[in-house]
Amino acid sequence: MSPSSALADSPVVARPSAGRHTLALFKSELQLVFGRARTWVLLAVLAAVPVMIGVAIKLSGAEGGAEGFLGQVAGNGLFLIVASLGLSLPFFLPTAVTVISGESLAGESSLGTLRNLLTAPAGRSRLLAAKMVALAIFCLAATFTIWVAGLIVGFVLFPVGDVLLLSGSTISLGEGLLRALAIAVVIALSLMGLAGIGLFVSSLTSTPLAAMAATFGTFIVLGILSAIPQIDVIHPWLLMYGWTSFADLLRDPPYWDAIGRNLLLQAGYLAVFYCAAWARITSRDIV
Repeated sequence: MSPSSALADSPVVARPSAGRHTLALFKSELQLVFGRARTWVLLAVLAAVPVMIGVAIKLSGAEGGAEGFLGQVAGNGLFLIVASLGLSLPFFLPTAVTVISGESLAGESSLGTLRNLLTAPAGRSRLLAAKMVALAIFCLAATFTIWVAGLIVGFVLFPVGDVLLLSGSTISLGEGLLRALAIAVVIALSLMGLAGIGLFVSSLTSTPLAAMAATFGTFIVLGILSAIPQIDVIHPWLLMYGWTSFADLLRDPPYWDAIGRNLLLQAGYLAVFYCAAWARITSRDIV
């Protein structure tokens, strides 16, 4: 066998091509998610949350009249970031994730483009991975949209300075910004379980609205279950049980136990529903 024929038969030669196809697939998914008008509308709505909160507090002239983080915004604009993220977590952020994840596969199927994608060299497994990565990046983009808007509005409308933590100690503004950044990352990761549910539901139907409604309905049901005290034994296993653990980053030292349990729970949800979506898409006949 000649060296040239041996090289041609080597599987190593195919790797760059497969890698290029995979990279192109990831880029395509990001362009698909962030190229839609509805994505930017969702991000604009999220950016408006800290603007509305900041303007309302500024116009009311409230000085610590509210409870929690809202009560500290007027004294230190940095808390507008935390307050906006905390107020967006129960509804606005999950709604945005529901819309994007619900149409991830169902939208392609309804347009008739999913069949073409599945016949591409990247294959079904890599297509699903690209969809999940795009969803993860959207979760980060949604969270940091609120973070940046809160930072700008907080610094423009309110005084800023050293940060008084929940434990009573004070840290510098720079460290406070780092902790606010960590809070945004934790919240983004807290949305990954819901993104996994949406991806799985989207693999079951070719109707995007149905996938969005089913995903949001699942989120509502889990929220209702978490509000029933008679079944508190299952509360630690529900999706949003540890979502408020981000506040532990504003203690000195930070409490990591609840945050770790929350992230582990999100990883469990993500793993289960991602595997379910993989089983569905790899066995599904695309027409």
